[in-house]
Amino acid sequence: MPQAWGADEVAPNHRPVKEVANLRIAVGAHGMLPLYASADWSGPLPSITRAVLVLHGRLRNADVYFRSAMTAQAAAGEVGTKTLMIVPQFLAGIDVDAYQLSADTLRWTLEGWEGGDAAIAPEPVSSFDALDAILARLADQRLFPNLRQVVVAGHSGGAQVVQRYAIAGKGERALTRNGVGVRYVVANPSSYAYFTGARPEPSIAASCPGYNNWKYGMEARPPYLAGPSVAALEETYVARKVIYLLGTLDTNPNHPALDKSCMAEAEGAYRYVRGHSYFATMQARDAGAPNHSLWDVQGVGHDGDKMLTSPCGLKALFDLPGCGPG
Repeated sequence: MPQAWGADEVAPNHRPVKEVANLRIAVGAHGMLPLYASADWSGPLPSITRAVLVLHGRLRNADVYFRSAMTAQAAAGEVGTKTLMIVPQFLAGIDVDAYQLSADTLRWTLEGWEGGDAAIAPEPVSSFDALDAILARLADQRLFPNLRQVVVAGHSGGAQVVQRYAIAGKGERALTRNGVGVRYVVANPSSYAYFTGARPEPSIAASCPGYNNWKYGMEARPPYLAGPSVAALEETYVARKVIYLLGTLDTNPNHPALDKSCMAEAEGAYRYVRGHSYFATMQARDAGAPNHSLWDVQGVGHDGDKMLTSPCGLKALFDLPGCGPG
């Protein structure tokens, strides 16, 4: 069985996906987003106490991610039996054309969905709007009367989405009003969105026009998050519960799926150091440290199956013991 979050990221993302998810959720007035779910969520699910979203990487291969999500759920034992696993799929135009999908199927540029860009059709809703729609469904107490925890997780390209969504996402509010905890799990992304112009590699930033543009910084933000001030976005982000999972062996500066743009290189040479540098920057804020944690996953490189089924991964997704304090 293919592993979702590891070697498949090497392959180019300019080919149509091998499979389109079987379920749909409405986003905006005219758009439909494909997704997988581990149970029929069209009716009430009173047995569900936890929902875990797993976001695919740049290959848009939600089918592979869903199989791996189910593996993680099985590894969680009894907690997993009360968990709904959800894997949304952000398609590109080439996918819609290849499968002759209906005109209301949302599609993005090949990589625009990673930073919350607007869809290119059938209406310009953000990929973050799509996540909002999923969280709104989970916040419906008629469907999920006993839901207590929602986890939004991703590895590699999916982790880039999760980190940016944790800054700007609007879907958390209805859940927290209902007493549902929400947290974000960011595992081995290539880059992070900074709130200031300072970078770990200032000499690279100095020779990189646009290094502080979104999705690496706060300039030229897309419409979804253009309204709030940078200070307001940062205030929201630091208050949210974010767990960074970093594989201690994800240290290859020439990994074929590593973002090698000067914008990313200004954040560090490889994923492990980029993650630690970002976390240190956030911890050193004048206004105080955020509600964030960083857990090293020992002996694991750029492999999401091993990351998210590790003791730290299972704690991040399912609150199982075995990683760090607590």
